[in-house]
Amino acid sequence: MAATETMVRAPERVGNTARVKEILSWYESDNPGTKTNLARILNSGRLAGTGKFVILPVDQGFEHGPARSFAVNPPAYDPNYHFELALAAGCNAYAAPLGFIEAGASRHAGEIPLILKMNNHDLLHDEKDPMPSVTASVNDALRLGCVAIGFTIYPGSAAAQAMYQQLREAAEEAKANGLAVVVWSYPRGSSLSKEGETAIDVSAYAAQIAAQLGAHIIKVKLPSAHLEQPEAKKVYEKVGIPIGTQAERVRHVVQSAFDGRRIVIFSGGAKKDDDEAFYNEVRAIRDGGGFGSIIGRNSFQRPREQALRFLQTIMKIYAGEIS
Repeated sequence: MAATETMVRAPERVGNTARVKEILSWYESDNPGTKTNLARILNSGRLAGTGKFVILPVDQGFEHGPARSFAVNPPAYDPNYHFELALAAGCNAYAAPLGFIEAGASRHAGEIPLILKMNNHDLLHDEKDPMPSVTASVNDALRLGCVAIGFTIYPGSAAAQAMYQQLREAAEEAKANGLAVVVWSYPRGSSLSKEGETAIDVSAYAAQIAAQLGAHIIKVKLPSAHLEQPEAKKVYEKVGIPIGTQAERVRHVVQSAFDGRRIVIFSGGAKKDDDEAFYNEVRAIRDGGGFGSIIGRNSFQRPREQALRFLQTIMKIYAGEIS
């Protein structure tokens, strides 16, 4: 069955909801073009108008390799499979590198907001201090009808300062052309322990850095209760910042992005076998004031019908239709 026959459509309405208007008001310096494209993400899919997000990202073929990404579900080798999965599930947007977007943007023109991932990192040379390559341009995003660019930074990498500069320049050009900016802010590098990559103090810091660099939407990993930085640990303990539950940690990360005035969404991570455990993470994001999820491998590394049920359950949690 064609994706357009099964896609979840939002209810008809006129204009932005009060929640969408509130969110757009936080971006006071942005031009109408950028706000319009941000509104397109907010007003698309099953969660349209709610201020909640479920986005499908498929950059894993570049980041992890094709077999590791797609062999478990061979239809996912086809770029159009992901456009159609995002449409059928009712996702707010679809994000991918240049090649995947080019492969389906014309066929699916205007059907779903697109986010062009402008930089990527591969594992063929898996250095301790990673530095992604810029693999696309703002002009590519405009040519392909995208609403936003996506850009990864690795706070904690020895190459972080170069990434920050690249992001700053890309964000300036994107905003000047009316595009929104989505930042993958993933702490990583030789200065951090493996546990430190998702430590609550480091995750909150990563969200702050992305916000300071001009992100409209910030993607981070779900934080653990670990405290990595000795000086930060002293403050967390002295002030008594609540970080005991996942919802409390989510709330703190959102607070760290301009007191909740920037959209913070959380990655799904590696494929999990226990769907209920994943749903509990979604509940924690919801209860902690997070804006939603950006879920790749947990979506496309399962048969299509299973993926649709999985994503629609997540959307129901965010919509408050199930507890």
